Amino acid sequence: TVVKRQDVIKGIVKVPHLDFTVTSSQKGVLTIFNNQKFFFSYPFYFHQDTAWITGCDFLPQLKCVVAVTERTVIVWDYKSKGSQNNCFIIKPMENGLLCVCTVAMSDHLAKDNILMGDDKGYVHLLTVTSDHFGLKQCKGKKESQLQVLDPKTFNIVKRKLHDDWVVKVKYISDLNCFGSCSSDSIHSFVLDDIKRLEDNLPVKEFSIPRGVNAFTYCGKANVIVTGG
Repeated sequence: TVVKRQDVIKGIVKVPHLDFTVTSSQKGVLTIFNNQKFFFSYPFYFHQDTAWITGCDFLPQLKCVVAVTERTVIVWDYKSKGSQNNCFIIKPMENGLLCVCTVAMSDHLAKDNILMGDDKGYVHLLTVTSDHFGLKQCKGKKESQLQVLDPKTFNIVKRKLHDDWVVKVKYISDLNCFGSCSSDSIHSFVLDDIKRLEDNLPVKEFSIPRGVNAFTYCGKANVIVTGG
């Protein structure tokens, strides 16, 4: 057990090719488990006032953990174990971030794309590279490194797709599309090419009273299942 009872697990992500699981707690503990054994964690709450983590994922190219809070993107280089933890903070973001996922489409070894949904109905696409974080430069430093980075130095595109909170985003590799959902009764669920975030062309969407709170894709049946 690495999270106190008063805390809440907000994200659990399985990373099959590395055989471990990433979890994020609401109050700010990022943890990696391997074969049901505790690996190591990063207590982000030591560096943040009251911001709660709302989701996490794994960056397959940079091999880092990404998490989001109310106005912050966290990138944790978990490979720097012990006292050499390197944590990068991208802030302040314009709106409150509610969900995050990795876009599994980049074949660039030093670049990852991240989808995020916020409390104003926007879906963001953030591109991060190893150059942003200087991951190779941090070796040999004894103390934990916490670096704050300006969002303006990153390539971020966004588009307003919903009129309420974006409660989940997901990239579906089999369809080469992203999905996003909201409690918005009109623009409840969007499924389209990620390029739509960069233009104003119409998107594929449908409406459900009181919106959509969760969704997933079944490749065998080729259907999207939603829950509201």
